[in-house]
Amino acid sequence: MTSPVFRFAPSPNGELHLGHAYSAFLNRRLADMVGGRFLLRIEDIDVTRCTPEFESGIKRDLSWLGIDWEEPVRRQSDHFDDYQGALEQLVDADLVYPAFMSRGEVRARIVDAEAAGAPWKRDPDGAPHYPGDDRHLTARERRRRMSEGEPFAWRLHMERAVEHLHAPLDWTEDGEGPTGESDIVPASPLDWGDVIIARKEIPASYHLCVVTDDALQGITHVVRGRDLFHATAVHRLLQELLGLPVPRYFHHDLILGDDGRKLSKSQGDTSLLALRDAGATPGDIARMVGL
Repeated sequence: MTSPVFRFAPSPNGELHLGHAYSAFLNRRLADMVGGRFLLRIEDIDVTRCTPEFESGIKRDLSWLGIDWEEPVRRQSDHFDDYQGALEQLVDADLVYPAFMSRGEVRARIVDAEAAGAPWKRDPDGAPHYPGDDRHLTARERRRRMSEGEPFAWRLHMERAVEHLHAPLDWTEDGEGPTGESDIVPASPLDWGDVIIARKEIPASYHLCVVTDDALQGITHVVRGRDLFHATAVHRLLQELLGLPVPRYFHHDLILGDDGRKLSKSQGDTSLLALRDAGATPGDIARMVGL
C-alpha cells in the first residue's frame, strides 16, 4: 500500500495569515500521524494576481513555522497543458458549452426576473446561477462567435453532466460540514448551476485545476477550510466525469477575526509576516490557532 498523501495549496496573491497557518499545521500533523507525505502546491493559475514575491513569502513563512515539504513543488502555471487536456475531455463529451453573456447582462436578467416576482436561484456561496441561454445556441453560431473573438467562458452543462452519471454522488468526510455533516455525505452539484470550468484569460477554473492536480499528485486526503465544503459536490462530479480517483475529505474550522469574519488576504488581515515582525514566535502562532 502507498503512503497517504496530504497537501497545502495556497495562492500566491498575498501574504499568508493565521487561517493559512492553521491549515498548514493541520495538514502537516495529520500526515505525520499516519506516516504520510506532505506536499506544497502553488495555486497560481491566475497569473495576473499571483507573483513570485508572494510565492517566496509562502515558503518563507512555512519554513519559519517549522513546516517542511517535499520537492519539487507543483506550480499550476507550469501545467496549463494538464488542465487543457481535462477541458478537452469535457468538450468532447459535450458536457460544457461556451457562455457569452457578460456580467452586466446576467445582472440585468436577474433584476428583470426578480422585479417580476420570480426569485433567482443561487449557489451555496450566494452567487446567482448563470441563465443558461447559451446552452441552446447552435454549433454553427458558437463557432462563429468564438472565431470572431467574442469573450466567453466554458461552463459545465450541469443538468447534462449529472444525467451522465451512473450512480448518486457522495464523499467521505473525516471533518465536519457547516451543519455537522460527516461520514458519508451526499453531493448535490445541481445546487451550483452551470459553473465556470475555464475562461479565455484563465485557462482553467479552481474547480478543474484542483481535481486535476489532486489526481496527478496522488492526493489521498484533502484537508481544507469549511468554506469549501459545499464546493466538494462540484469536485466529486468532475472526478466522476474525468475518471479521476476520489480522496477522503476533511473540512476544518475557519479562523475568524474579532468581527466574526473569515480572515482574508484581500481585506488586509494581519499577516504572518507582520506577526513575526511584531515578535511572535512559531509557538505563539500555534497557540493562536488552537493547536
